[in-house]
Amino acid sequence: HVQLVESGGGSVQAGGSLRLSCAASTLTVCTYDMSWYRQAPGKEREFVSRIDSGGRISYAASVQGRVSISRDNAKKTTFLQMNMLKPEDTAMYYCRTNPIGTCPTYWGQGTQVTVS
Repeated sequence: HVQLVESGGGSVQAGGSLRLSCAASTLTVCTYDMSWYRQAPGKEREFVSRIDSGGRISYAASVQGRVSISRDNAKKTTFLQMNMLKPEDTAMYYCRTNPIGTCPTYWGQGTQVTVS
């Protein structure tokens, strides 16, 4: 079982930056393929970004050019650097392991990002 803990959220003004972190309790093959999702009040949870085991990266069109995903395997942590934040980026941000092969999907508890 893998536990994921997000941190780094907060309240910022439009145009500001935040760096979210997702720390895994253990490093397994499943934690090499990670995604960030977000959910705004009254809306469906939506994909933000992914980094897979080969280092391939993808972003949602809504954040492309403003967001950067990375990881530090030694720290068992995946990061989401968000720049030029907009009010529409306000949401709870979650990280998860992706259901690749026999890997189940684990979700963190989320970290709140509020942009005003």
